[in-house]
Amino acid sequence: MNFNKHALKENLTGYLFIAPQLILFLVFLVYPIIEGIRLSLYRINYTNEVFVGFENYQKLFENPVFVKSTINTVVFVIFIVALTVIFALFVSAAVFDKNAKYVSFIRGSYYIPVMVSMVVMSMVWSFLLNPANGLIPYIAKQMEMSSINFLGNPKTVLPVIIFVTFATNVGQAIILYIASMIGVPKDLFEAAEVDGASRTTIIFKILIPMVKPTTIYIIIMNIIAVLKIFVVIQLLTGGGPNNASTTLMYFLYNNAFKFNQLGIASAVGVIMFLITLVLSVPQLRAMFKKD
Repeated sequence: MNFNKHALKENLTGYLFIAPQLILFLVFLVYPIIEGIRLSLYRINYTNEVFVGFENYQKLFENPVFVKSTINTVVFVIFIVALTVIFALFVSAAVFDKNAKYVSFIRGSYYIPVMVSMVVMSMVWSFLLNPANGLIPYIAKQMEMSSINFLGNPKTVLPVIIFVTFATNVGQAIILYIASMIGVPKDLFEAAEVDGASRTTIIFKILIPMVKPTTIYIIIMNIIAVLKIFVVIQLLTGGGPNNASTTLMYFLYNNAFKFNQLGIASAVGVIMFLITLVLSVPQLRAMFKKD
């Protein structure tokens, strides 16, 4: 008992320093998760709450719009995360050991879209893709090409949104990869070059394995970001055409703030939380796994 009191006194300063962050974590992260799980078991009206158990979840899986939004979200996650990791690795591996000024220029160029608000970027792309007076349809018309309504065609709306989201956010991944690659010991590259290894071999056998923690971090952060994708959907398509671009977050927003179905919306939030866990936990296990 005396030992515990002594240890508490020694660590009291540390506990006081982490207390504000711990309180914020509990209030703004843990409590909303618990409250969301609770609300998902109720049918909520303006004046009362009625316990309905798993009825909200049953209604969700019987709703074709929810099924469509789930499929769209999974497609977004797979393609945006894959494109971000592959492209960022390619660019970073190509420039990380070049002249410092050149590397800084590349990092700045790719990071500019990240600093711009997603609202502004969505408005720019909306102007570019507008079938009536957009720049891209106008150029296609001048080149005597058939005009395509990219945002109004169910076959093209998903690829367009994937590209817009990818192009806006890939700069952050490039910054992280370049910083991680610069930190790789130069002795490894020199030893590989002495052994006659080509640049491709160095990249795939040394560089990519050495930046594995960064890759896992980028994957997890992009999974979370893509699951929360909303602004670009709201401003470019509004979930259309015919729910072809509706995501889980947009479906949650509609049920919570348009249809006043707070129980349904909470159930969607719980499902998104579970999806995040399922996709992120294997990555975290791989990060902390001892080779």
